Amino acid sequence: MENKRKALGKGLEQLFNSEPLNIDTLNNYEKEIVNNTKESDILEIPIKDIRSNPHQPREYFDEESLKELSKSIKEHGLIEPIIVKKSIKGYDLVAGERRTKAASLAGLTTIPAIIKDFTDQQMMEIALIENIQREDLSPIEEATAYKNYIDATGLTQEEVANKFGKSRSYITNLLGLLSLPKYVQKEVMNGTISMSHARVLSKIDDVDMILNLAQKVIDDGISVRELERLSQEENVIKKNKIVRTTIINPRFKIYESVLRDVVGTKVQISKNKISIPFDTDKDLERILEILNIDIEGE
Repeated sequence: MENKRKALGKGLEQLFNSEPLNIDTLNNYEKEIVNNTKESDILEIPIKDIRSNPHQPREYFDEESLKELSKSIKEHGLIEPIIVKKSIKGYDLVAGERRTKAASLAGLTTIPAIIKDFTDQQMMEIALIENIQREDLSPIEEATAYKNYIDATGLTQEEVANKFGKSRSYITNLLGLLSLPKYVQKEVMNGTISMSHARVLSKIDDVDMILNLAQKVIDDGISVRELERLSQEENVIKKNKIVRTTIINPRFKIYESVLRDVVGTKVQISKNKISIPFDTDKDLERILEILNIDIEGE
């Protein structure tokens, strides 16, 4: 038994120190756990006492896929036990989220499980590997998972890319999606806006422009290339508008200074307009008098 524990400990160390982490190493490790666990150590635990891996990035599971697996469990039983970690209240799932959901759907109240110890970082890494490489996460779910992992570990984007066998640009582009307005993120999660479209939108700074172009994608089904063209045109229009509104006649500053000295308060000159603020009616009367403006009725 002691040799088995050593073998499992070595396997765990090899898994989490390997780069890149991928589904093959995780599958091999899960098989190692099952193969090195005595049948008497596989326990039937109540499904109601099991909660999802707290680092599980997936928010939605394919209902049809779960129904098919549930039907198989009803007919053949659960062939492979799930793997859990003991928690303060019940158990945290390590591997077997779909099996657990399908078993519950099949009407089972208990499920065979192997209890193992894992650190929070290992739980997070397993959740990432299982979901990112085994099933299709939405880009937003995947981006959130990577961001949480980076926040928890303090690793750089490049280190995370190397660890999970991704390119640095892939991680950077993915994380950029989280800067999109929540409405747009929701449409990406629903599949209404594709990852390619979302990547273009994430490079735009203006929120109103993002929302307008996102609506065009939804309503008109414009291509990624068309979206890029429109975003470039909108950027040019915006920049020209900014330039036009921020160009100030350099002599305006001189005039402002002269008038400020005359009226004794701040003066602002913009295109076709002079602004002179005042605090009270008396202050206004003082300014009018300085400017030699007669007040009608006095």
